Amino acid sequence: MTIDKIIVHCSATPEGRDIDAAKIDEWHKGRGWKMIGYHFVVKLDGIIELGRPLDMQGAHTKGHNKDSIGVCYIGGCDKNMDAKDTRTEEQKESLLLLLKTLKRIYPNAVIHGHRDFSPKSCPSFDATEEYSCI
Repeated sequence: MTIDKIIVHCSATPEGRDIDAAKIDEWHKGRGWKMIGYHFVVKLDGIIELGRPLDMQGAHTKGHNKDSIGVCYIGGCDKNMDAKDTRTEEQKESLLLLLKTLKRIYPNAVIHGHRDFSPKSCPSFDATEEYSCI
């Protein structure tokens, strides 16, 4: 598997609602998937949880799963479910650390936001621009 993209997502949950990889796994199985589609989940407190194993193709970005790693932070919506960058300082720190680590493993991978591949606002900020220096 050649990885050339790291794609950042949000869970599209309201600001302050803390869920985890197990809850997303439950949602994705409810859609008929084998398991959680993301490789990593970053909780509100910055804890990084594992989703799919890195050697397993993700299920997070249609048409780009075979050559990408999916990273999801919890949040991305305001109380009215409108797109909003809700990342906590802990999430920002953990995302930066995780993305730097993934770039060491996959040095040719480019970091993108899900919105670069789909007509969505996910991850509710410009991940491509924000992480372009990694």
